[in-house]
Amino acid sequence: MAWPGSGQPLWWLQLASLAVLAATVLATASVRQAFFRGWLFATAWLVGTFWWLFISMHTYGGLAAPLAGAAVLALAAFLGTYYALAAALLRWLSPAGVWLGAGTFAALWLLAELLRVEWFTGFPWGAGGYAHVEGPLAFLAPWLGVHGIGFVAAAIAFVLSRLHALRRSRLYWAGLAGATLVLAACAQVETSHGEAAGAPLSVTLLQGNIPQDEKFEPGSGVPLALQWYGQQLQESRASLTVAPETAIPLLPQQLPEGYWQALAGRFGAGSGQAALVGVPLGSFEQGYTNSVVGLKPDAQAYRYDKHHLVPFGEFIPPLFRWFTDLMEIPLGDFNRGSVGQPSFEWEGQRLAPNVCYEDLFGEELAARFQDPSRAPTIFVNVSNIGWFGNTVAIDQHLHISRMRAIEFARPVIRATNTGATAIIDHRGRVTHALERFTRGVLTGPVQGREGVTPYAWWVSRLGLWPLWLLGAAPVLGALARLRRRAAT
Repeated sequence: MAWPGSGQPLWWLQLASLAVLAATVLATASVRQAFFRGWLFATAWLVGTFWWLFISMHTYGGLAAPLAGAAVLALAAFLGTYYALAAALLRWLSPAGVWLGAGTFAALWLLAELLRVEWFTGFPWGAGGYAHVEGPLAFLAPWLGVHGIGFVAAAIAFVLSRLHALRRSRLYWAGLAGATLVLAACAQVETSHGEAAGAPLSVTLLQGNIPQDEKFEPGSGVPLALQWYGQQLQESRASLTVAPETAIPLLPQQLPEGYWQALAGRFGAGSGQAALVGVPLGSFEQGYTNSVVGLKPDAQAYRYDKHHLVPFGEFIPPLFRWFTDLMEIPLGDFNRGSVGQPSFEWEGQRLAPNVCYEDLFGEELAARFQDPSRAPTIFVNVSNIGWFGNTVAIDQHLHISRMRAIEFARPVIRATNTGATAIIDHRGRVTHALERFTRGVLTGPVQGREGVTPYAWWVSRLGLWPLWLLGAAPVLGALARLRRRAAT
């Protein structure tokens, strides 16, 4: 509904598209028609959002193009049913009045978004609130989070959809003008939560740009990765060096003799430097994990294991083994790490790693904020988006990280294989970045932050339940009014 990567803020497009949806649904003659129009809208939107999954399945997975295309369409069509149900309920309830309708539509939209977050392991990629990272509603992120922004945006969109019905109401136009002025003022306000934590940390982020079709090949990508990342880790002069997800594409016991010991020694006693390195860990007997290892002087190696695994990529859902067998991707069933794993402590900072699309789930990252004295001061995302080519997926993931930075008032540093490798400050602004699909090294300062935003406080204790209640309350109220009307 609003595309990152264009270079222009397109938050208004998300509002406009939702307004069209609301107007279209209310103009239908039946609940069934509303369901179909809502489903068609959502399916088209979702296909346009994550069409790049086709590349991972066809280009790198060897799945026939028709099957890969059908798989993307099937996923979008399935997820689109959540929004189709929301549209059907809106038409069935047909709330009277603009403001009541706005609350009902926003609640139904929020419930559909939350279903995408939590059902079947969750896949909320491209949720509507991300369109507002650079919009006037971004100031709500530290209070309500991305899905709370989506709720407010849906309410505004519904009001816009009813402009024609209220064009003669002076009160309405006065309220609309007032709301516009308030939003415009809020867009200029930089809400600050917390304070700087210690001195800025010098970081080096590595982007190997190992071709995805060679990354795990023993005759090409593997030796290239070992040589390049090994050299950069040895030569780095920053206080902290970060290598991306599976930068070392082999288990430590599979590495050439002395390789891992040399890395550990490089950041050992007297080095005054530390590193976070993406590497798979485990064994056939114990199982495997997609992990980040932390190396620093005079300390036992730190380990973070990815918790939120990717369906079909890192675990195979029941009854779908046949589907993964069609693809030539190194897939497997990985073990899950726990939620709220300890941070990596270095130079007065508490660095909280997450792997790839884990930063899509802010409610899981928030588990580390229950104890403010142990809360992360910096988020570290290590990713490999090379599976999806040089596409908008890179921009979308950067948007996701920027939203997390605003929600938690924390800087985010991102080390990726192909992009976007970047440093994001606690206000969600990209301060340093590498060009995508290039091999390079990004060095810059990052200022850690203390303090807990209102969003981090409530979501770390209550999860998404406040949002579920926010979505359910207007819908239950509308149902009660409908029953009273039927009784009379």
